[in-house]
Formats: sequence, C-alpha cells, structure tokens
Amino acid sequence: MPEILTDEFYILAIALLLPLTACMLVSQVNPYHALVIRGILGAVAALVYALFGAADVALTEALVGTMLSITLYAVAVRSSMSMRLGVLDSKTTEHPLPSMDSVLAALRPPLDKYYLRLEVVPYSNLQDLHTALRDQEVHAICESLEPRQTQPASLTVDDSTLENHEPSYRLHIRVRRLYNILQAALPDAIAHLTYVNVAASSAAASHSTSSIAKPVEGHL
Repeated sequence: MPEILTDEFYILAIALLLPLTACMLVSQVNPYHALVIRGILGAVAALVYALFGAADVALTEALVGTMLSITLYAVAVRSSMSMRLGVLDSKTTEHPLPSMDSVLAALRPPLDKYYLRLEVVPYSNLQDLHTALRDQEVHAICESLEPRQTQPASLTVDDSTLENHEPSYRLHIRVRRLYNILQAALPDAIAHLTYVNVAASSAAASHSTSSIAKPVEGHL
C-alpha cells in the first residue's frame, strides 16, 4: 500500500529528528542556541507522541517539557551569564572621571567569547561601590586612579606592586573565574586588575578593623 508506506516514511523521518536534535543540543556550547534547539527537540517529541496516539503525553511535553523548562532555562541563563560591573556615576562625582570607553571595550571581547554579558551598575560614591562588592551585589568594580581616591581599609592594596606606568582605572574582581579569564585574555595594561577574596576579607574584618583582603595583582 503506497499510501501506508508514505505515512510510515514521514513518521520515521520525524522520529529520526529526535536523536539528531538531541545530539545537536548536547554538542552546543552557546547557551542561547541551546535554548532554541531545546525548543525544537520538545516540539519534535510532542509531535511524535501525538502521531502515536498519546495526545495527553504530547500536551504535557509541549506545556511542561518545552514551554516551562525553556522559560526557566532562559531566566537562569539571563541571570547567570553576565558580569555585573559596578562603576562610579560620573554625574554624581565631584571630580570628572576619565572615559571608561576603553575599559568597557576591552572587557567585552573576552566576555563575549564565553557568552557573558557585561552589565554596568552605577553607584553614587566610592563607599557604596566597595560595599556593593563586599555584599556581592556585583562581580567586580571599576574605580578611577585619577585623582587618587581614599579606599576602604578592607580593600586597600599595596601600591608598591604597581608598575611605573599606571593605567587610569583599577578593577577589583571577586570571582576567581572571571579574574582568570580577563587576566589571560587581556595582557595589555589599560586597567590594573585585582582579585579580592571577599569571604576571607569579611572573616578577617570581623577580627580586626584594620585587616585587608588578600588580593592577587595583575594587569588588564
């Protein structure tokens, strides 16, 4: 029966899309592309269930396995695949700040390589900026070195380790992975790069008001 053979052929072709899209999903490194492929996989699965007469399973797969899971994945990717950078709002500072365009432009390529977004969060003063880093509201902060600014004791670093030619900005990063990515990808010195162990700094601060974080110096 040619008509029956044609129907079986189409069902088999649709069923073969399941392992194909599953392999594409597993091998995908871009999380945003993975979300799209996950949607295609769910749609194919729901279609296969419907073709085999399991309408209730197909409806569950479409609503829960595809729509709900993709929505949750999208929220998770949106919130986790980003680097929140705290900066001073130039409109609220007394002294004009040097342009951050070069720093932001240098940060984006290595972050794009790992599909990370750069989210700039402005703060009105230096104290709030360091408090945000200590409270883990941001992953890193960027402060100007011109003019020289007074820093909280918990985040003060030894200036003797700086090179003779200092860049205009200093980046404090509390996430080791981000620090390693930026240090490895951007060897040219356009900003001084410092890793801050916020947990160790908070624990030390509870015993001594003069204790400081243990930074790892580097250049961005």
